[in-house]
Amino acid sequence: MTVPGTDAELPRTMEIDGIPVHLVDAGSALAAISAASRHETEKPLGVVSVNLDHIHHFGTTHTDAHPASAFVDRHRVDWLDLIDGAPIAAQARRLTGRVYPKLSGSDLIGPILDDASRSGRSVGVLGGLGSVIDPLAHRMAEEWPRVRFVGHWTPERDDVSDSLRSRALASEIRASGADILLVCLGKPRQERWINEYGLLTGAGALLAFGAAVDFLAGTVSRAPVWVSQSGGEWAWRLMREPRRLARRYLVDGPPAYLAVRRASRLLQSDMRQVSS
Repeated sequence: MTVPGTDAELPRTMEIDGIPVHLVDAGSALAAISAASRHETEKPLGVVSVNLDHIHHFGTTHTDAHPASAFVDRHRVDWLDLIDGAPIAAQARRLTGRVYPKLSGSDLIGPILDDASRSGRSVGVLGGLGSVIDPLAHRMAEEWPRVRFVGHWTPERDDVSDSLRSRALASEIRASGADILLVCLGKPRQERWINEYGLLTGAGALLAFGAAVDFLAGTVSRAPVWVSQSGGEWAWRLMREPRRLARRYLVDGPPAYLAVRRASRLLQSDMRQVSS
């Protein structure tokens, strides 16, 4: 039982409300993503951040209109499900007696791009507003000049939910030769899109990292490190974007937190056999 592309043992898997969470450190996660970006794995690797919003959308007890059963195909994409959020990290510590790091997409994307720069990997972005295309391209050229930035696609929501248009989009991405695809469509669309069309893109690693594109482009500011480390990043983001995030944190969040505390257990499963 190993992290794909490495010889490192996958210590344990925690299941929260039917959702697997892989208890890995940053080094193991980055090694798996790097190996997938080099196409060393049989299937593409989808990387997902498990936080309360993820529990809300994909947990077995949630009340979202789209059931969790719509996201269970394990035959197209391998999934690496990472701790993202203080409640998930705290539950891992309660169950194992060990401290596992919070590995948010916004924290990992810098090291991922550093690795892509060293190895000359190609990167594409799916999602975000059209207004972030230029600042993101400028940031990429300035900080990661050796990364082959092969395209930025900003489809409308209707395009993402339409099978024919999504397949055409995946074909465009495949033609670009992207090794790594940063998928920033928001939950639950980004995970479902990767699950359905990720294999068609030809990318080795598909990163469901939500707002990472806005952080990279500099259009949204991240919380200070001390706020994030203290578990208050959600409050920081709510304060800065109350109209967009109030429901997520104040309405959907509490039931998801209860699910974290009530429906968690440890597993010992191979990463290829578990998927959100």
